[in-house]
Amino acid sequence: MGSLKIGVALWSLGPTPTFEDFEKLLDKAADSGLKAVQPWCVDVAKWNLTCALDPDRCATPPQRTKVRKACEKRGLTISGFCAQLAGPETLGGFGESDSEHDARLEKTRKALRMASEIGSPIVTTHIGPIPEDSGSAHYAKFLKSVIAVIKDAEKHGGILALETGQESAQILRQFIEDVGSPNLKVNYDPANMLDHGTVDGVEILAPYIVHTHAKDKHPKTGRPTVGQGAVPWKDYLNALKQIGYQGWYMLEDESREANVMSSITIGRKFLEQV
Repeated sequence: MGSLKIGVALWSLGPTPTFEDFEKLLDKAADSGLKAVQPWCVDVAKWNLTCALDPDRCATPPQRTKVRKACEKRGLTISGFCAQLAGPETLGGFGESDSEHDARLEKTRKALRMASEIGSPIVTTHIGPIPEDSGSAHYAKFLKSVIAVIKDAEKHGGILALETGQESAQILRQFIEDVGSPNLKVNYDPANMLDHGTVDGVEILAPYIVHTHAKDKHPKTGRPTVGQGAVPWKDYLNALKQIGYQGWYMLEDESREANVMSSITIGRKFLEQV
């Protein structure tokens, strides 16, 4: 391939509770030869996670301009943002009915507005496992929740990219088409799709893929270092090429190990040579 656009999911390198922490991670990314970052942009109380880029904290036009300029200063593009929230039972929690459900939707709307204002409108997230039965009340809950978010995003150009892996590609595609919004897309994660068919899923979701995570999974250790796991990279990258995908490949390593930068570098070099 040789011409892939390679960046890093910035949370792989550490948390960003302050803007200074954010800038330190930008320096790491730039120094390692990466060309883009995808910042985390929400607080998550369940995980005791505070983020300097949460839209309720990074709330004014000057603050948001500062985010964009900090990246530009280092020659980094913002591929998009991640607004991953969690319900009491599921990652995303869009299909749950707890007291914080509406607040999660509003936080997602705010993240999409912020991303649009900064000029990088893609926001990725898991919303929770979409049920197979499209006629169920649970499925209807997911539809109502996503529509409530996406209708607001349509007004300002935000793109909500649902991350793969919590359900099959077929179920995800049907759900996106049931929502019926041009602003609802897919963030494709090949490691997350190993149980569903990494390569086949690309063809199924082809019209909607706007962003990808470059992540692997070793069959024994579970390690996410790209090129050292079960993802069939040549076939996967060829499948993306065949559908005309020209977006970013954002390296993701959530192992939280001390040598995570080594894992990211190995992955970058591997992708450059595939």
